[in-house]
Amino acid sequence: MHGPHEHKLRETKTMEGLEPVRCDHDGFALKGYCAAPKGDGPFPAVMVMHSGLGLRKQIAEKVKLLAELGYVAVATDMYGADADISTPEAAGQHYAGLIEDMAKLRARTVAWLDAVAARKDVDAQRIGAIGYCFGGMCVLELARSGADVKAVSSFHGVLTTQSPARPGTVRAQVAAYCGTEDPYAPLADIETLRKELSAAGARYEIMEFAGVAHGFSDPSMDDFGLDGIRYDRVADRVSWAGTLALLDAVLHN
Repeated sequence: MHGPHEHKLRETKTMEGLEPVRCDHDGFALKGYCAAPKGDGPFPAVMVMHSGLGLRKQIAEKVKLLAELGYVAVATDMYGADADISTPEAAGQHYAGLIEDMAKLRARTVAWLDAVAARKDVDAQRIGAIGYCFGGMCVLELARSGADVKAVSSFHGVLTTQSPARPGTVRAQVAAYCGTEDPYAPLADIETLRKELSAAGARYEIMEFAGVAHGFSDPSMDDFGLDGIRYDRVADRVSWAGTLALLDAVLHN
């Protein structure tokens, strides 16, 4: 695992060339970043929501790639403009604070959606959201809120909620990619999500990768050497391909 100073240096370099994006939620300043296609637009947009570790290299790479594919891609900071994410422990404090107040977490995802929709280069009627781990929870909470987001995709996301979706409220097409050996989203949670979305009348798909653990989309997860967390090449590629197909089908109609 990298030391805190090396971590900060690596992440800062990765984010070069990306446009800072501000969002205020209930008087609290958030600072994400964005990449956009060339031209005036308006373009479809994709929110990219970070893991419990905060805005890291993986998110910046996805933002740049989505912009190349024709989307305004916005990395949404959930922790705060001045949040310390230099170590997993420091980032974990911010994560824990939001998990303890799920109403705030859900409201913050909606605030980010509103900020993205207000951009002049974005078509407010064509916005999707993808998220990793904690970010997977965030995009599911955004969908549960009933906000006008067209598609959400959760990669090894935390699936539990304090406020299940009510019938008829979910407007997004929902995709959840899950590993059957993910200790943060056990099989019982996957089945609970399936029942919740079915009862809500939502359009959804849930894909389970047998023998796959948490963090399967991020090669750097292997550096941490933690039980139940490891990269998986097949799950990474299949979930990404499925997500791109979903975004293309829903946001380019």
